[in-house]
Amino acid sequence: MEVISVSMSVVYCGVAVAVAVYGWRFLNWVWLRPKAMEKSLREQGLNGNPYKFLFGDLKEMVQMTNQAKLKPIKLTDSIVPRVMPFNYASAKTYGSNIFFTWLGPRPLVHVTEPPLIRQILANYNQFQKPRGNPLTKMLARGLASADGDQWVKHRKIINPAFHVEKLKHMLPAFHISCNEMINKWEGVTKGKSGEVDVYPHLQTMTSDVISRTAFGSSYEEGRRIFELQVEQAKLVIKAAQAMYIPGSRFLPTKRNTRMKEIDQEVKSSIKKIIHKRLKETGESTKQDLLGLLLDSNNKEIKQQGNNKFGLSIDEVIEECKLFYFAGQETTTNLLVWTMILLSQHTNWQDRARDEVLKLFGDRKPDIDGLNHLKTINMILHEVLRLYPPGVALGRMIHEETKVGNLTLPSGSQLMLHLMLLHYDADIWGDDVNEFNPERFAEGVSKATKGKASYFPFGGGPRICIGQTFALLEAKLALVMILRRFSFELSPSYAHAPHTIITLQPQFGAQLILSEL
Repeated sequence: MEVISVSMSVVYCGVAVAVAVYGWRFLNWVWLRPKAMEKSLREQGLNGNPYKFLFGDLKEMVQMTNQAKLKPIKLTDSIVPRVMPFNYASAKTYGSNIFFTWLGPRPLVHVTEPPLIRQILANYNQFQKPRGNPLTKMLARGLASADGDQWVKHRKIINPAFHVEKLKHMLPAFHISCNEMINKWEGVTKGKSGEVDVYPHLQTMTSDVISRTAFGSSYEEGRRIFELQVEQAKLVIKAAQAMYIPGSRFLPTKRNTRMKEIDQEVKSSIKKIIHKRLKETGESTKQDLLGLLLDSNNKEIKQQGNNKFGLSIDEVIEECKLFYFAGQETTTNLLVWTMILLSQHTNWQDRARDEVLKLFGDRKPDIDGLNHLKTINMILHEVLRLYPPGVALGRMIHEETKVGNLTLPSGSQLMLHLMLLHYDADIWGDDVNEFNPERFAEGVSKATKGKASYFPFGGGPRICIGQTFALLEAKLALVMILRRFSFELSPSYAHAPHTIITLQPQFGAQLILSEL
């Protein structure tokens, strides 16, 4: 009995120690460490919100975002307060280029100072992608979330697939997908004019482009992947807005279960396509993104003589998921906002159409001609200024780091505000809220007065690898649309930009299309 009593005492002591250790860790995570970080930031002269236990500013952030989405705004209103109400209000409150708020128990340091943003984007080792809620990574990992040596490996292997010479071979896929969309529009207009919500049509067109250019002959199988990725994006944004408690992703909630189901189905579908491709031979299998990626991967493995220098099948799957989401979303939103703006500013629509007709006439657009579209290039730059696909870039630091005159503690998260910079009147002038492509007539550097304040595709070594792909697709689509239709805003259009990962029209894009 005495032995049993001693054993039980040991067990109780062990449990007590474990409870004390984990209790201390929890207290440190939700209170002691955040308060110490807040003190450090304030001592360096930074202003910000006081830390609130566990949730920080999450509740206010979600509440203000939901409130902003309840009704549309006027076409002449600035979109910034609607798109990012909490961050906009905080920036106004603190009136500084750097301030902080709270993402749960983690400080979020907001940066709108161009030299600091340049420094942060240039150093991808020190300033890494935030880890965030593990559930959000179910949408896509790959190159976008890789860091350090992993990022270098992924970028090196993927890079060849996005060379301009390779993209030339993808123009026919762009043309086929866009032509299918235009044929559908002509079915509505019937030789005259009609109202079309162009947004879902553009989504379908760009998803078909990704399906064709990523998977070639397997593009029909890719359509289901796109539908699943759209659903996953909506679930991801809800997960990102909630306070993440470590381990909660394993709970069998309705959202967790559905996200895991989608993740498994997408991975299974892509894996089938990859295994089918690995059995095929011939040059045609190497002309799409998947073929180019697999070919580049094999070359790297052979050159280095070791599989560890290449991508695993799981890593290839994640890159394919990223192709789908990033490639489709970026171009869709660039095109839809371009059509909405050109519907309001028909003088620029006419200028763009004149340029297209002079350069191409009725012939099929080629890559050299697309690269000589000066007016359309100016228009796209201005659209990306006013409606950047991503309104901000997140970065994380994992050890105490110097940023300008500040020393930020380990665990700080940074938010680089592209949209706030894109709407800064000190940089762009008093007409900052107006659509004026002329400001880019002499290039980006002249438009920004030499300041590093324009980052629609990110910047530094981690600048978006698909930038050329997206712009080429957008230019070709615009050429084909402008030759067949003139367009204006429908009375039923409601102006309501909002973000679901990327900047989108909340209630669609209803335009009156008129055949030419």
